[in-house]
Formats: sequence, C-alpha cells, structure tokens
Amino acid sequence: QTVPEELQNGGGFGYVVAFRPLGTVSWMQTVVASPDAARYVFRNESLPPFSPYEVKVGVYNNKGEGSFSPVTVVYSAEEEPTRPPTTVLARSLSASDVEVSWAPPWENQHKGRIQGYEVRCWRHDEKEENAKRIRTVGNQTSTKVSNLRGNALYHLAVRAYNTAGTGPSSAAVNVTTKKPQRNSTSGHPEDNGQLCPFCLLFSLPWLQVLYRWNRQSSTSVIETNKTSVELSLPFDEDYIIEIKPFSDGGDGSSSEQIRIPKISNAYARGSGSSASSACTLSALSTIMISLTARSSL
Repeated sequence: QTVPEELQNGGGFGYVVAFRPLGTVSWMQTVVASPDAARYVFRNESLPPFSPYEVKVGVYNNKGEGSFSPVTVVYSAEEEPTRPPTTVLARSLSASDVEVSWAPPWENQHKGRIQGYEVRCWRHDEKEENAKRIRTVGNQTSTKVSNLRGNALYHLAVRAYNTAGTGPSSAAVNVTTKKPQRNSTSGHPEDNGQLCPFCLLFSLPWLQVLYRWNRQSSTSVIETNKTSVELSLPFDEDYIIEIKPFSDGGDGSSSEQIRIPKISNAYARGSGSSASSACTLSALSTIMISLTARSSL
C-alpha cells in the first residue's frame, strides 16, 4: 500500500523493493521513484514456475532512507499440472450414486502444484463436454458422484488442477449404476377358486417373506425367487405375514399385512387388510403361500 502524502515527510519520495529467492542470503534491490506506485514486476525468463521469494519494501526521500516493511514470501506464477492422475477406479453404490477413486500423478514425472482434483462424469449417450464436474480440495483422492440415472452406463475421468488451470485427463473408466428398486409390490388374498392364493405384483425376481406371531415383535424371514413358499406354523397362534421384493438396488415396499388367525377347527380363514373376501387354509401345521408373478413394467 502506498504511503499517504502527510507521512512522506519531504520531497523526492519513493520506494525500495528488495527481494531474494527463499533460502538465499543476498538481497536484490530496485528503486521505484513514484510515490503513487503500488506494484513492481520482476521479469526473469529462467525463473521456475511457483518459485518462492522473500520480499520487503522500504521508503526513501531527499533526506535518506526509511525503514523496511516486514519480510513476506511471494510466489512466481505456476504452471498447470503436467501429468494425469493414475489408477482410476469406479464402483456403483446404488441406482443414483457411484464412487470414484484415484492415485496422484507420479511425482518424478510431474511438474506444477496440485490444489485438488476435478472428476468429470457423463452418461454413455451424452457428450463429454456436458459432463457433470465435481472438484475436491487438497490431497483427497476419492469422491462420490450422486443424482445419476439408474441402470445406466457412465464414463468417469479425473484430472488435477491449481490456480493456473487443469492438467491432462486420466483415461476414462466405465461404471453402470445399479437397477432402481421398483416400489410396485402389493400383496393381498384373492379368492380365485384355488387353495389360499395370495396375489403378489412384483418386478424383481427375489422376494422376502416376513412372518411373526401377532403378539411378538421379532420377525422371521424367508428369501425365495420362486412363486410359492411353505411356512410351518403352530396351530394355536395368530400370525402376521408381509412380502417385499429386494435386489442389489435395495429393498422394495412391503405388501399389506396379511393376518393368519390361529387354527382351531378343521379349516381356518386368512384375511388381508384390503381384502373383502377371505381364503380357506388347510388345518395343517404347514401353510402354503402361492405368489402370482406379474410384470409391473
């Protein structure tokens, strides 16, 4: 900052700029004769990028030199990173999220300071210039990319950056997001003339059948990719049954609860919360639940 005129204390006022490479002993000096000057540019074509220098600024007038400012460290301009990150990996976390990781460029081949990394992500049917961009700061070498389309092929690439710009890009890696979980499951009894069928609409092949005593909080689970399952239950207990699909993309919504009352006669009747008619169950300890598969797509 320039010195106000009332503090210059005489004519012939100017500045003395002293500087030296960090770690050296001898100062280089130059005189800036204008009292209104607020900058000085030192040019040296052989100066390496981002070179640290110690700098101090003093004042003078016709009566002599004044004191210097405290020493500060400044840097010459830097170049952008010259090498791409290495070992780029990507994996799908869900239908909308992927994780990408990488290693820094090889130091013995790299020039330029690294302030962070830029991850670009674009869908296979999109142009790379329209890619989603996420920037990390510092030495972070992994990040999550969110809000993606389910069951879609994506390309990801990483490059380092600093104040001068971004460096070269890594080779792109591919990842396919997981299939989205369909919330299209509904289960309720239907009286269609067969022995106790429960209709289930589902779009994924694996199902979970959850059942518990009506008066018990713990739940038992059976997983199946078939259209029927047998449950061995005591005669004298009420049971609650729910059915839901699941896959790598996550769990779907549960069906409505199906209540199986305790069996006290030769036949018992099971009811679902949305059913107007009940279905007949054989009075055996083994109960068969039939699942009708219908595509929801």
